[in-house]
Amino acid sequence: MTDERPLLEVRGAGHRYGLRYGCRDVDFDLWPGEVLAVVGESGSGKSTLLGTLSQRLELTEGNIRYRMADGLPVELAGLSESSVRRLWRSEWGFVHQDPADGLRMHVSAGGNVGEPLMANGWRHYGRIRETAAQWLERVEIPADRIDDHPSTFSGGMRQRLQIARNLVVSPRLVFMDEPTSGLDVSVQARLLDLIRSLVSDLGLAVVVVTHDLAVARLISHRTLVMKDGRVIESGLTDRVLDDPHAAYTQLLVSSVLQG
Repeated sequence: MTDERPLLEVRGAGHRYGLRYGCRDVDFDLWPGEVLAVVGESGSGKSTLLGTLSQRLELTEGNIRYRMADGLPVELAGLSESSVRRLWRSEWGFVHQDPADGLRMHVSAGGNVGEPLMANGWRHYGRIRETAAQWLERVEIPADRIDDHPSTFSGGMRQRLQIARNLVVSPRLVFMDEPTSGLDVSVQARLLDLIRSLVSDLGLAVVVVTHDLAVARLISHRTLVMKDGRVIESGLTDRVLDDPHAAYTQLLVSSVLQG
């Protein structure tokens, strides 16, 4: 993290469902090359926060500033729909909990990785296919599966394909929603190793939502702990998990140790 300016600045951010807040009063900075984990039990507000940060849900209070590739900060709430779509095409990625939500299941693996390139103006079929093959190899999918549909893949392979589809355009910021949920432990470990190496190699900034503290420990630099829509503890991941200050965080950590 050599850049002296945050990529994302979040101040007092919140999203309201009618009279009820899904999250509120959230403050943090996210730096280039940093992984931030957002942890908490179901209903804590972590998924609402992820949706608000990624502009999938409306920001109803506070502000979120994003530093564009040209270095200029912009208020995300003030961007037009077309500007947000441009960010999704070129600078942002979103890895869904269910890979089927982030893939076209009846388009080939190569086609899934190639589509974002075509959306960014690539037109040479041979170059697109070659780049897709390189990315399949990078996420440990055999090259001879390039023409197979993800509907024929295992859960772990689908998730790795979804990651390739997101990263092929070299985004600067990636949102991940429970990326290892539902996978076998051995498959989870392999996927986390892959995510960690790709983050390091590409200098990605990542916000990852997870209920699994082991995931937070393995891949994140800092952690936010949420309860009832608010951040109740934050800090370096090792500090938060090894020396939790909030009673709720202590309970989360002890439940993992007892399990």
